[in-house]
Amino acid sequence: MKRWLFTLLMVFFSTQVAIGASGRISEDTRACIECHSSLHPGIVADWKESRMAKISPVEALKKPGLERRISVEKVAESLAGFVVGCAECHTMGAEKHGDTFDHEGYQVHVVVTPKDCATCHPVEVEQYGKNLMSHAYGNLKENPVYHNLAETTNGVQAFKHMKTVYKGPDVETDAGSCYYCHGTRVKVDGVRMRDTDFGDMEFPILSGWPNQGVGRVNPDESEGSCAACHTRHQFSIEMARKPHTCSECHKGPDVPAHRVYMVSKHGNIYSALGKGWNYTAVPWAVGRDFTAPTCGTCHVSLVVSEEGGAVAKRSHQMNDRIPWRIFGLIYAHAHPKSPDTTIVKNKAGLPLPTELTGEPVVDYLIDEKEQGKRRKTMQKVCLSCHSQGWVDGQFGRFERTIKTTNEMTLTATKILLSAWEKGAAKGLAQNDSIFNEAIEKKWVEQWLFFANSTRYASAMAGADYGVFANGRWYMSKNIQEMADWLEFKLKRN
Repeated sequence: MKRWLFTLLMVFFSTQVAIGASGRISEDTRACIECHSSLHPGIVADWKESRMAKISPVEALKKPGLERRISVEKVAESLAGFVVGCAECHTMGAEKHGDTFDHEGYQVHVVVTPKDCATCHPVEVEQYGKNLMSHAYGNLKENPVYHNLAETTNGVQAFKHMKTVYKGPDVETDAGSCYYCHGTRVKVDGVRMRDTDFGDMEFPILSGWPNQGVGRVNPDESEGSCAACHTRHQFSIEMARKPHTCSECHKGPDVPAHRVYMVSKHGNIYSALGKGWNYTAVPWAVGRDFTAPTCGTCHVSLVVSEEGGAVAKRSHQMNDRIPWRIFGLIYAHAHPKSPDTTIVKNKAGLPLPTELTGEPVVDYLIDEKEQGKRRKTMQKVCLSCHSQGWVDGQFGRFERTIKTTNEMTLTATKILLSAWEKGAAKGLAQNDSIFNEAIEKKWVEQWLFFANSTRYASAMAGADYGVFANGRWYMSKNIQEMADWLEFKLKRN
């Protein structure tokens, strides 16, 4: 007992010396730090390095408009004069959180959600709610077509009677694969007593946890995780601006954005010169703070010229600079109007934004006027470094690539439809999975890997990714293999 008390006192006094002298940390947060400095030193050390630990919301609100990082008009009285610490995030609105539990006299919730962040960042949270990412869990889980794709990808296969059979994936497998990025549904499944350094304590049992997926459904029913990009507990704007953060979910052959970026001229400049850039400046000045775009530059950040003129406004909606949706679906198409894509239905009744033969389901997609507006917004970022002729040429090539990759996907789809019609494979008409046979898997690779890689390479000037590295060569090769497979199967039958 004496050793425990001595340790606690040492932690308490070291905390005062390290961060407590200013008196700007709330007493509730001090209480958290006194114990968690010894239990979770990495968490506390991260928080000490964060901007939240150094500047109170009241001070942040005093910054001039373009320099301001919070969007609330008036700071909550409970936050006045204090920096944002453990208690400010993990005890606010406890009654709204299903995972709230009694912890050392405090009502604490484990999962910090966008609703909590909205206390200081309401505009960003509202924008993020209009983003496809915020609905990523439901858009996958509630779409039977893609749910079946996940099952045939994650399921365990066995070989019986000269055939492969699928056993559906368990929850943990899904949570560690597709839903790692899309997000899980986090629910409270009871409580558990745990033996801790401070004695027996009761904690909630959370299913779907841990997870920081972009569309995570939280115990307070909010959607999303700000920590997906602003990783806790530093919540660093520098981290969100660097491409490595995006690469966590945008690196594989289905979404090769990071790989394409790193071999592009922009990625080349970033790799060579990026170590000298200023990633924390707000606003972010092109030419002064950085000299080539990262993912954040094009899709999220407030970007200004060296003279301070706005090039692009900060937006956490992501898609308000994107006219086209170029990955994840069978055909590239205009962006959906709603972030909830489960409402989309094509003529066949499938929850897809196009028909299987490529025609867009226009009622659910933005029109040409909105596409033009978003294209212009994105081009403003490009024009801060390039001439109009360069930008027009780049976008012309990209939109041509959308057309040709869709045509190549249509060719692959026609081969698959022929296989279904002629009985060489089982498909929708036979009420069978459309992802479990060899020709169907090759069809998926056509659009999910090869067409996607080609489009990303074209959009981001990614050189070989549009040709031989999962690009046009593989689209052509795949079509020939599908046609040969069908011919062989029909002759065999």
